[in-house]
This record gives sequence, C-alpha cells and structure tokens, in this order.
Amino acid sequence: MTINEPHLQGHFPGNRVFPGVLLLEGMAQTGGAVCISANKQRDQASRVYVMTIDKAKFRKSVVPGDIIEYHVKKKTRSHNLWWFRGEAKVAGQIVAEAEVGAMVA
Repeated sequence: MTINEPHLQGHFPGNRVFPGVLLLEGMAQTGGAVCISANKQRDQASRVYVMTIDKAKFRKSVVPGDIIEYHVKKKTRSHNLWWFRGEAKVAGQIVAEAEVGAMVA
C-alpha cells in the first residue's frame, strides 16, 4: 500500500492509517474465497454473504508501506454456513483479528 491510495487521503488527515473496516473486509473476502474454493463441485455460481463479525480487535496501526497478509482458518461449517477466525498481519505481527460468519448461497 502506498501513501497515494485513495482510502488514505481523508482518513485521519496528517496521520494516514489504513481503515480498520478494510482490514475486516480483507478477512471476510479471504474467508469467502475459502468457501467458494471448497464448493468447486457446484454447477451454479455461488455468492458469499457476510453474516457476522465478532470479537474484532485492532492491535496496531497499518501505515503506508506496510504489506498486509490475511490468515483465515475455518472454525466450523454447518451446511451453507461457515465461521472463520481471521488475522491480518504486517511483518509477522497481528495488527487485527476477528471471527467472521458467512453464508454461501
């Protein structure tokens, strides 16, 4: 991420940090990719809908120049409902974490 990213321009002027909501979105998107990958045998197109975000914690600011890595592990699955534990990391340190629930339709 560079300092010129549009989502950094108005977020805390003079102290550009990556918005926490986008860290959560990254975890949700990564979990959605896991859902879709696991359902490759389906003939119809699948959509993943985020249902819940729980236990979200922000540990450290993410700033321009940081490289964010998303680590998502499936906690449980019941039919088309999935729950994940996600972590966003920068240089191996957790900067945010949450539990995400999703539905595949």
